[in-house]
Amino acid sequence: MTLPAPGRDAVVAAARESIAKGSKSFAAASKLFDPVTRERAWLLYAWCRACDDIADGQELGHDARVVEDPAAALARIRNLTDKALAGEPTGEMAFEALRIVAAETRMPHRFAQDLVDGFALDAKGWFPRSEHDLMQYCYHVAGAVGCMMAVVMGVDPQDDATLDRACDLGLAFQLANIARDIEADDAIGRCYLPMEWLVEMDIPPGQHMKPPFRSRLTVMARWLGELAQAHEDSARLGTPALGFRSAWAVLAAAGIYGDIAREVVARGDHAWDHRAGTSAGQKMGWIARAFGQATMRRTFYPPRPRPAELWTRPRQS
Repeated sequence: MTLPAPGRDAVVAAARESIAKGSKSFAAASKLFDPVTRERAWLLYAWCRACDDIADGQELGHDARVVEDPAAALARIRNLTDKALAGEPTGEMAFEALRIVAAETRMPHRFAQDLVDGFALDAKGWFPRSEHDLMQYCYHVAGAVGCMMAVVMGVDPQDDATLDRACDLGLAFQLANIARDIEADDAIGRCYLPMEWLVEMDIPPGQHMKPPFRSRLTVMARWLGELAQAHEDSARLGTPALGFRSAWAVLAAAGIYGDIAREVVARGDHAWDHRAGTSAGQKMGWIARAFGQATMRRTFYPPRPRPAELWTRPRQS
């Protein structure tokens, strides 16, 4: 017997609770959207959060642990995601959230599938050999989400120029995550530092968290921070294509989350003594600053070609 799908209001309420507990930074920025976009952003977040939690054996982004059967976890994510995209009831709130937001926005399925492919990389114990590999991974687990968020905000799925800027913001966020979580990732057997970087810094594989290499690890964290900043700067140039409230939310999120990477870099060798984050005061400061930036976005962020040196997301074949 098939149980009836939960009502939209119940799914939205669950999604709101998910973002409130899972990310204070994104929760703060989401309040700046208009009501319809805000709810859809919560729905998309709830699905992303659930997929990440299943893949990493964690709860609301915390206390990640080694997953005993990563293939089974991936199969569960893929199966429920496919059902949601097909418009079928899934029996799980977070995947119901995807079903609803995908239907309401006519979300291109390829973006959701690209994200799931990112979880597949982790499931098979993948690690990046080059900076290109790193950026490709960041696309799968975050850049694709940036593209989905752009669609939620009303961007035409065929508007590649704006989607590239949205992808850049996702890349910036993930690079900040990687810099912040180097130690936490190492604890569960993961390393997202490209092998080429480790070789350049003369660090043996699996030894990057050892005390003798801390100063060299700090250099690589700075490289991650520089990449994050470059993509954040590029993302800001896409905001004139958005409505005011969406631009306000995006610019606030860019500043709030960008501060995580900047804090990691500023701490130097002490970057991983405790988890980097942004205070309530910093969040409020960025919300106020972003209001002015959004108001003057066509002046602050005039049309400019996307830097050719930035990594570019894969196009639909």
